[in-house]
Amino acid sequence: MQLKSGVVTRMAMSQFKQKLHRDLPPTLVWGFQGSYPGPTLEARQGWPVQVQWVNNLPTSHFLPIDNTIHGAESSQPEVRTVVHLHGHKILPGNDGYPEAWFTSDGKTGPDFNPNPYVYPNDQPATTLWYHDHGLGITRLNNYAGLSGIYLIRSAQEDLLGLPQRPYEIPLVLQDRMFHADGSLLYPVAVGGTHPCWIPEFFGDTVLVNGKVWPYLDVEPRKYRFRMLNASNARFYHLTLQECNDTGTPNGNSGPPIFQIGTDGGLLPAPVKLDNFLIAVAERFDFVIDFSGAQGKFFVLQNDAPAPYPSGGEVVPSDVMMFRVIPPLTGRDTSSLPAKLADIPLYDPAQASRERNLAITEIDRPSDEFPEIGMLDQAHWSDAVTENPEVGALEMWNLVNATDDAHPIHVHLVLFQALERRPFDKLTFLSSRDLVFTGPPVPPDANERPAWKDTIKAYPGMITRILAKFDLPTGTSVTPGQRFRYVWHCHMLEHEDNEMMRPLDVVAAAS
Repeated sequence: MQLKSGVVTRMAMSQFKQKLHRDLPPTLVWGFQGSYPGPTLEARQGWPVQVQWVNNLPTSHFLPIDNTIHGAESSQPEVRTVVHLHGHKILPGNDGYPEAWFTSDGKTGPDFNPNPYVYPNDQPATTLWYHDHGLGITRLNNYAGLSGIYLIRSAQEDLLGLPQRPYEIPLVLQDRMFHADGSLLYPVAVGGTHPCWIPEFFGDTVLVNGKVWPYLDVEPRKYRFRMLNASNARFYHLTLQECNDTGTPNGNSGPPIFQIGTDGGLLPAPVKLDNFLIAVAERFDFVIDFSGAQGKFFVLQNDAPAPYPSGGEVVPSDVMMFRVIPPLTGRDTSSLPAKLADIPLYDPAQASRERNLAITEIDRPSDEFPEIGMLDQAHWSDAVTENPEVGALEMWNLVNATDDAHPIHVHLVLFQALERRPFDKLTFLSSRDLVFTGPPVPPDANERPAWKDTIKAYPGMITRILAKFDLPTGTSVTPGQRFRYVWHCHMLEHEDNEMMRPLDVVAAAS
């Protein structure tokens, strides 16, 4: 769906049934414009657009709400929604703040904006995504289906000759569970620390673009794939393997994967991968060349432990199949350029402030079942502690003192990964002192140089990022003005249960 500058595009959320697999009855889902996932939206760099988000959802939720979760108390409407355009440089009123929710029957949260959301598209060509961000029920609303892809295109990218539609295809990965009647199953904790809340959701079935274990027929040529991990909590470690026509691998590797972009846009040059790890909310933009593979089949398989990397939960292996069956319909004139984009690196010496930000959990003493997760040892409702100045470059040290990796997302900014370094968790938890246990580890080749908005914070590691807190171009500010955003873990069960904090970007006092 092409968004046009000067035109308000209406995007309605509603409940409907959709066929997700040939052997399943139609499944009750939520979506945008009658589609799950929502339609792919496209905009042009530098051309602002407006979207009016419309809530036509029912007033009762079909998934289990836990009223002990902050923001989802019994005094609040069951079905509340607000849309966040993930990765967009945007003003707060259009960012989808968790308390800017609204209902289909006219109830609103304290920060509700009734006007069409304005998206400046003031950033490089990239793959973004839109999704629900309602406080306390984000995990449920997204599980129900409220998400979709948003592409920003640019003249510079157009000149690269990359594969274009119909050879450019989004791949939205999600895991789910189903009842025998085809309805979505979202489990509740048995003997947990809350009546319903589970620490993470891990399904036994993978969907791609709303289809269970699909196949894609491809011609023997180059394709561009825009992959989004839109799961609630699952990391995917993916490999492409040759297989037979039923999806059983035969021991041969598939064609190489050339990653050309990540969250915030194109990489400087393609990065050749034979496997990759994609965390929740990350986007991987890559090219696969199926030339010379006519008549062959390839299966994309996952073997990432869940939770990552400690494991213990179900791990569905099959993701999707590529069938190189159709003949080439025309000469492949697309290219994979050796040079893609310039990414100037931030100088850490120029950072005006360095912050150590703890990622921790509070567990039940008797069995270590999680109670809540926390960022910087604070709750959602506590006073703001992260308050960078407008335009400031800051270094954030994400100190992960838990046993699992967390995908950390910062609203407003595109940041750069600097390094990771192991530290002594027990010392940090007892005294808050950082004692390093090894040398710095450089980011992966597809993390630096790169623009990121979501970063894997591995357990027992400090993950250092550099973020420059610029507002959209042309924003007028008054001295001391505060622009309210959030930062959070993007494992949705964590985000809903306190692992999210408000963030103020503050205009200089004079």
